Amino acid sequence: MEMLHRMNDCIQYIEDNLDGDIEMEELARLSLNSKYHFQRLFSLVTGCTVAEYIRRRRLTLAAQELNNVNMKVIDVAFKYGYETPESFSKAFRKAHGVSPSQVRETGTPLKAFPRISFQIQLKGEVEMNYRIVEKDAFQVIGKGKRVSSCNGQNLKDIPAFWDEVNTSELDREICRAAGNDEMLGICMEFDHPNEEFTYFIGAGRKSDTNHSLEVKEIPSSTWAVFESVGPMPDAIQGVWKRIFSEWFPSTGYEHGDAPEFELYPPGNPNDENYRCEVWVPVMKK
Repeated sequence: MEMLHRMNDCIQYIEDNLDGDIEMEELARLSLNSKYHFQRLFSLVTGCTVAEYIRRRRLTLAAQELNNVNMKVIDVAFKYGYETPESFSKAFRKAHGVSPSQVRETGTPLKAFPRISFQIQLKGEVEMNYRIVEKDAFQVIGKGKRVSSCNGQNLKDIPAFWDEVNTSELDREICRAAGNDEMLGICMEFDHPNEEFTYFIGAGRKSDTNHSLEVKEIPSSTWAVFESVGPMPDAIQGVWKRIFSEWFPSTGYEHGDAPEFELYPPGNPNDENYRCEVWVPVMKK
């Protein structure tokens, strides 16, 4: 429950500063998370990035002011952080389907993006299969890529990275070198001040074959391991969302300081019964 209160404090901070500066550092502080983990949590639970939510809320208020107050378009644009009327008009039209100058015309349809409120939803009819695992340090073999979490850029770069690895058949090379056919997608080596981390596609090292791939060490830690059943990527995305919106708020755990990863066994990821796992580092509050 404490996490939900913290997230609602973040929403209040955003609402109080929609016509001013909104600092990601302050949002992270209010949530008691790093900037990366706050943005990750927000995106998983709400389905949009922090930047997108702020943009939608500002454009909602901008439409209300243009509709109800005798303000110039240029003044509203500057108030809500747009450097030029042209950039404001482009964003406004994309959100509302009309230009700012058309708002005052009678009957003009507008869209409203309501303020978010975080609540815990306990859905007893849907189980979350998980186990707590204490695991010693281990090595992984594969290929890493530095990605930025700023404005959700990682949500675009990581799927593209997987496409690159799979189409080049690097995934098969990784499995041969590791002596292991379970693929891993790992978030690690976080640089919180610069909003960067390494996304590593690899496999747990079980053999010492010669190879030219990267080798990383995953430290010993405690993980909560969740089962995902169903076609990718929808099934595993649903698990991630429930971990942060339901599991963390209702347990005595919080996110630990270690890599997190997804484990993909052999099989058809589009199959209705495909099973994979989400490993999240945890520690007791």
